[in-house]
Amino acid sequence: MLNKIHDVNSANKQSATKATRMKALMPSLREKKRYVAFKIMSENKIVDFDAVSNAISESGRRLFGELGMAEVGLIPVKERWNPEKQLGLVRVSHKHVNHIKAAFALITKIDNHKAVVSSIGTSGIMKKAVERYMAG
Repeated sequence: MLNKIHDVNSANKQSATKATRMKALMPSLREKKRYVAFKIMSENKIVDFDAVSNAISESGRRLFGELGMAEVGLIPVKERWNPEKQLGLVRVSHKHVNHIKAAFALITKIDNHKAVVSSIGTSGIMKKAVERYMAG
């Protein structure tokens, strides 16, 4: 009798752990992404990555609204910000690369300094984007 109760409890625990773990999506169903390298041209060097990130997000929000920015899936890559060269990288959905380039064009100030943000290039792989557009 005790063994039967133990077996039922262990079966419930196994089903509980299976229920909490989500099944991974197949690659064909995952959202495809692109990495867009950008350059900032300004009067003064902008060191604060958060200011750059906020300027890009705010520009996109003004242009596309909250729902549009959710579709764009903008993720600034903090680890790839180069304050000396004023180069950076953002990750976006593959369908909305041109949308983020339009948002770049509308940026006029970053951290109360006049600035222009331009796209350098786009890649589907972060390593290739860094090698091609941010190395030199």
